[in-house]
Amino acid sequence: MPRQFVDLSIYLENDVVSDPPAFAPKIQYFDHKNSFEQMAPFFPGLKQEDLPDGDVWAVETVQLSTHNGTHLDAPYHFHSTMDKALGEKRRAWTIDEVPLEWCFQPGVKLDFRAMPDGYVVTAADVEAELKRIGHALSPLEIVVVNTRAGSRYGHNDFVSAGCGMGYDATMYLLERGVRLTGTDAWSWDAPFVYTAEKYAATQDASLIWEGHKAGRDIGYCHLEKLHNLEVLPPTGFYISCFPHKIRGASAGWTRAVAIFDEGLK
Repeated sequence: MPRQFVDLSIYLENDVVSDPPAFAPKIQYFDHKNSFEQMAPFFPGLKQEDLPDGDVWAVETVQLSTHNGTHLDAPYHFHSTMDKALGEKRRAWTIDEVPLEWCFQPGVKLDFRAMPDGYVVTAADVEAELKRIGHALSPLEIVVVNTRAGSRYGHNDFVSAGCGMGYDATMYLLERGVRLTGTDAWSWDAPFVYTAEKYAATQDASLIWEGHKAGRDIGYCHLEKLHNLEVLPPTGFYISCFPHKIRGASAGWTRAVAIFDEGLK
């Protein structure tokens, strides 16, 4: 059977709401006509009309964070150390140290689109969803979470849309050998606007980034700002999400892809 691919990545682009305004990427485009000043210094005396059709080159300059676009977060992003619960607390891995075998594994999709914005998913929710789809987790499977945020990408409410994964829900996955997860929301955790309300009422800092902070106890990675998760079945596909190799960084951009191929199963 022919191999099929589903693109799970959003675009890096200007003027589309994918991050809070202060963190948005900025792309400057140079096309074949307005880039002559970049080439001219290499070839003294060159005139643009000397080139075929007067075309130079197309190139772009990009200002962005390692957390713009669809990206893979390293354990170092969550905390300075990891694996405390495994009895071997150690320095958290940066993105260039993440094992490549984590990044190409069978995928499992949990459908939490019915959960309200700001809801914090529990271990019981994860267990119930796995029972619904009839799947028992295996070590290193990549678990992705389909939230309402996937339908809000590009809209003004994207950053505040969708449910988030709580500490207990994240640990449920990690304790069963999962080491890479993902979400179509802006963050693995519930949107900050909802967590801020809870913190204001309780002054309980353990509520802040609780899903991320599970990495302090068991090191793991997660993908954020995935796309097209609604078209995936619960199982039966692989996910490829190798991150860009940025030395010492907390994350790396990735072209995340779901692959359907009978030969891979």
